[in-house]
Amino acid sequence: MLIPLPDRDFDVTEVAVPWHLLTRGGHEVVFATERGGAAPAADPLLLSGVLCGKLGAEPEPKAFYAQMCAAPEFMRPRAWDAVRAADFDGLVLPGGHAQGMRQYLEAAAVQRLAIEAFATDRAVGAICHGVLVLARAIDPATGKSVLAARKTTCLPKYMERAAYLLTFWKLGRYYRTYPVYVEDEVRAALEAAEQLVRGPRVLSARGTADDDTAAMVVEDGRYVSARWPGDAYLFAKRFSGLL
Repeated sequence: MLIPLPDRDFDVTEVAVPWHLLTRGGHEVVFATERGGAAPAADPLLLSGVLCGKLGAEPEPKAFYAQMCAAPEFMRPRAWDAVRAADFDGLVLPGGHAQGMRQYLEAAAVQRLAIEAFATDRAVGAICHGVLVLARAIDPATGKSVLAARKTTCLPKYMERAAYLLTFWKLGRYYRTYPVYVEDEVRAALEAAEQLVRGPRVLSARGTADDDTAAMVVEDGRYVSARWPGDAYLFAKRFSGLL
């Protein structure tokens, strides 16, 4: 499995949970960063607590992250330009909202991996802001996003807006990666409005390793998408199912 990442600011849960479940299931995970060679770093506020110790990652994903940081595949990632999606069985595109994510979300090399993965019928998973990579990946054969004809979910606008309004007084635009909301950009890449599935409204309840009640994912063929860290366990389970 290939997981491309920025050098910093990715979401703890959206990377560590899929890594843990995939490796536990016997799959080999390969990480890639822009230049490769040096371990990337998650958004530090998600480890310490975004606001008054709240809104960060839960204890179990943080424990997985600590284990992941000691894994050889994480300590020595490959470079984006040195990997090809066809050499892997699946591509996982995590999210994150801090400004360091823009390195990855705007990278032509990462978008190229997404185009290759869909063209070769690999399993593709994207969660939260990771769906933006797919919305921006323009298939040269069609001139449209690789998501144009697919059902998907992504970070809902109400959730992104609520987090921003709750924390703006302290953290400024920390929760607004771009002026345009993720949901709006993803919708613009789709051929029809009904292809975007927002799912039930949630603000804090999260799925866990043993309880998927609060989680939701959307599957379309060999593509699975999820909304936010609260969906990470179910997302990883369903992605494993595609394999």
